[in-house]
Amino acid sequence: MNDVQSSKGVASVDNIGRFPSREDRLAAGRALRDKLQRADHRLWKAKDDRADPIAILQETDAERFEELIPIKYGRMLQSPFAFYRGAAAVMASDLAHTPTSGLKVQCCGDCHLANFGGFATPERNLIFDINDFDETLPAPWEWDVKRLGASIVLAGRSIGLSDAKAQDCAEASARSYRKRLCKFSELGPLEAWYQKVTDTDVIQSLPHGVQKLVRDRIDKIASGSGSELDFPKLAGTVGGRVRIREQPPLIFHPEEAKAPEFRSVLEAVFNDYRKTLSDDLRTLLDRYQVVDAAIKVVGIGSVGRRCWIALLMSASNDPLFLQFKEAGPSALERFAGKSAYGHSGQRVVMGQRLMQPVSDIFLGWVTAPNDRQFYVRQLRDAKIKPLIESFDAEWMEAYAKTCGWVLARAHSKGGNVTTIAGYLGATNDVFDKAIAGFAVAYADQAERDHAALKSAVKKGKIKVFLEA
Repeated sequence: MNDVQSSKGVASVDNIGRFPSREDRLAAGRALRDKLQRADHRLWKAKDDRADPIAILQETDAERFEELIPIKYGRMLQSPFAFYRGAAAVMASDLAHTPTSGLKVQCCGDCHLANFGGFATPERNLIFDINDFDETLPAPWEWDVKRLGASIVLAGRSIGLSDAKAQDCAEASARSYRKRLCKFSELGPLEAWYQKVTDTDVIQSLPHGVQKLVRDRIDKIASGSGSELDFPKLAGTVGGRVRIREQPPLIFHPEEAKAPEFRSVLEAVFNDYRKTLSDDLRTLLDRYQVVDAAIKVVGIGSVGRRCWIALLMSASNDPLFLQFKEAGPSALERFAGKSAYGHSGQRVVMGQRLMQPVSDIFLGWVTAPNDRQFYVRQLRDAKIKPLIESFDAEWMEAYAKTCGWVLARAHSKGGNVTTIAGYLGATNDVFDKAIAGFAVAYADQAERDHAALKSAVKKGKIKVFLEA
């Protein structure tokens, strides 16, 4: 019998649509090479009417804490790589004028070398993955690959690598992305969905002489929860109450947090955030009580946005730090289209869940009484950040390959993976070399933009605060 409950109006098996075969999807990808040759991804030349990068950065300052903006520019001033990390909006504007194959994935949107790291899963295992999704949005897959490649060259220059070696590292990353994505395209949807890169995978990719050193460091960091590690540094007893320590200008209680009505506002915000969690996690969260909240300056591009840390304590005095990070429209939206989510915090959460193999159990979102939108996550959960400044050429190449692997895994969770694999090809390195060439050319552009920032600071157009 071919029909399934046809008497009740359910579609018959014969009428169910069939997916294109794997070979058809690979062929569709190969056909895209007629539209855009893989070698053409190398191309980068600033348009004559290219938008002023400093003006783009200043546009994003409009709703930030005015007194914190000099910290942002002080951090960006440190090096071209630091500038690049804070200039996702600048590169989004530039990428919009580069050629693409026409295929979209869920993009990170700010895919640079320092946005990868290790963190603990709910099962308390360590994995290595992308860990910042403020700009995530469906967009051309090439944009993430190009942003990662240029960051590798800039980071390589920052530690003294020759341009030839930095370009080799960018090429190795693109090759890792291509080969891994082609492998992921061979997997079934569920098998691909469950793929992850573990701490063991990362260690085995490193030079043999440093594997034990890295293993020991990871074990030490992972021995306690993030909140337990952070508590002595961030909080203490003040006037008989547990409070977040003031460390101005980087951690402070703004005037609104000192007002008598702030407690009721805080509880209302928590109640609304709680509604975005599943029932079981609401039960877990209810075992904690919020005791304090303060502003904490984080990152580079995020400096000046409202980023609150909230300290919660259980009945047995176990701490939990949650981060409420302000979310605005993605830097990609002007060029790739509006998000399907009306709430920017929800956009971040949903993008993160789609791209990561497993995400923080406390991910949620909320709108504050002043209509600012936030997403919520643990402040830190055994996060392990690579010390890029300590890398040598061998480390940099190994790390670049791992980041390419992780990005391929993230992109493969959505659609189009087989078509992209067909476009890239499993054996030809044309794409890898093209991305490496783009990476060097765009790194040169970022250095020119960094010089423009230095000039603006020197002329007094931009104020900076240089931290010790």
